[in-house]
Amino acid sequence: MKKLMIAMFLMLTTSVTFAQEKNKKMTMEVDGVCEMCKVRIEKAALGVKGVKYALWDIPSHQLSLIIDERKTDPMKIKTALVAVGHDTKELKATEEAYNKVMPCCKYRDDEVVNSHKTN
Repeated sequence: MKKLMIAMFLMLTTSVTFAQEKNKKMTMEVDGVCEMCKVRIEKAALGVKGVKYALWDIPSHQLSLIIDERKTDPMKIKTALVAVGHDTKELKATEEAYNKVMPCCKYRDDEVVNSHKTN
């Protein structure tokens, strides 16, 4: 009986350990409009412990990430992004955080967005 309990414990521990991937690729949408946004978004994502790679694509607004799931999760990354003023689908930056971005980065302003499309 004791051996059976030990074997079950080891199997449970092993399955929990392997349930999380060391390097998981993921993408998320993050609002922004320019090169300065790109730098800010990537820096914020890379500042989260467990994020190994971050690349934000300006036209598609897609942030590509490689993360260590044992150290972080998508919500921690999204929280870091909204803290520097960039919206995600699930979380929105506060007005205070949004107002700290440079005038050319005001992605909520249609006039600014259109000016980036014509350049």
